[in-house]
Amino acid sequence: MLRELLDLVCKEYTMWARILSGGRGFGFGFRVPRECLRGVGLGIARRQKRHASSSEACMRKTALFDFHRDQGGKMVEFAGWSMPVQYRDSHIHSHMHTRQYCSIFDVSHMLQSKVHGRDRVKFIESMIVGDIAELKDNQVRQMPASKKTRTYTYFSHTPTHSSHTYLQGTLTLFTNDKGGINDDLIVTKTDQGYLYVVSNAGCADKDSANMKARLAKFKAEGHDVELEFLEECLIAVQGPSMAKVLQPGLTDDLSKLTFMTSTLATVFGIQGCRVTRCGYTGEDGVEISVPKSGVVALTERLLANSEVKLAGLGARDSLRLEAGLCLYGNDIDETTTPVEATLVWTIGKRRRQAKDFPGAEIIVPQIKAKTTRKRVGLVSMGPPVRQHTPILSPEGKVIGEVTSGCPSPCLKQNIAMGYVDVAYAKNGTPIQVEVRKKAVKAVVTKMPFVPTNYYSGH
Repeated sequence: MLRELLDLVCKEYTMWARILSGGRGFGFGFRVPRECLRGVGLGIARRQKRHASSSEACMRKTALFDFHRDQGGKMVEFAGWSMPVQYRDSHIHSHMHTRQYCSIFDVSHMLQSKVHGRDRVKFIESMIVGDIAELKDNQVRQMPASKKTRTYTYFSHTPTHSSHTYLQGTLTLFTNDKGGINDDLIVTKTDQGYLYVVSNAGCADKDSANMKARLAKFKAEGHDVELEFLEECLIAVQGPSMAKVLQPGLTDDLSKLTFMTSTLATVFGIQGCRVTRCGYTGEDGVEISVPKSGVVALTERLLANSEVKLAGLGARDSLRLEAGLCLYGNDIDETTTPVEATLVWTIGKRRRQAKDFPGAEIIVPQIKAKTTRKRVGLVSMGPPVRQHTPILSPEGKVIGEVTSGCPSPCLKQNIAMGYVDVAYAKNGTPIQVEVRKKAVKAVVTKMPFVPTNYYSGH
């Protein structure tokens, strides 16, 4: 899966190089890696054509699959699904459009579930580091101040007030007994008698198996809990125009739906939707869980606004990296702890004191004792860096490895994140990265690289 995404990124680099050589583009000054150039040509095209029909038949498809194709979506395999990596617009254009206006991302491949029953909170907390019990209905929970910056809101008309409640959710982590991260997820505490859970597509089989195994254990112990996996679609509407675009289709007042809160709503006449103010781009946005029967109509209705465009996996990845957000499997995995990943803020205070989550005996002591390595942001010039690029000290000693990297369309320089020895983790520390066996100057940089715009109601 990652190999295929890398191939796509390489193709994008090649496109940028062609643009730059013709005197056009953003003037990044990028050079195309040789491995990217080797990957472009008739050989790959023929192999892809030869295997397309057989491989595509094995992939799962979202309810928007045909719609994506009709809209010019370039489909690729991702986590066993056929997903659009980009549309007729380039990756860069989609990226910048999301930052300036609003884009729709199909994220229906993600695992959505509900946890029912009297012991639902105890059940989910037995697998995660978050404090779900302390989440209160109708109460806004803010991210740590260091995780957000400016906020804003747009309205095209005055919404009518409704009796809908705005429910609180949180980003949290599935952990294992060794202190590693099994996945990151969002848990929303609803007042309808269930928890709403969204986790990563790439971990869907692992997450569902773990949840089912824990469910069997809980039920054997006499606990009241049930697990339901959902078939609804999920679309993310992201960008500064989101509220202006979405508000006309809601009776709810979006100014009251702050970051990481959620509500059930009818959206442009489509009933049974759950709207959660969150996303993976760093921009203001929502994720809308919508019945399959209504997802095409809803997407078409949103696209009727000239400020809205479709965007694919390519733009989603560069947007999240600019926002300093982790990609599971790259930046966090079963071998990284929340402390190493600088995700201590996801661990509830009560949970730290109780040490009652998987891996707590390893994770909690690390909070005070520190760790030998730490996830950091990097900025460099010259050739772009990517996953597995060695990170070097100024003297040339290997001190870590890049986990994600790409040229930033907004900053017009290379950005990356990775893990380094803690002695080199302070912002502003000069380091190097090894690209094609050559040391390139870089500097440890505070994340997010681009200021985030999560809406806190001000």
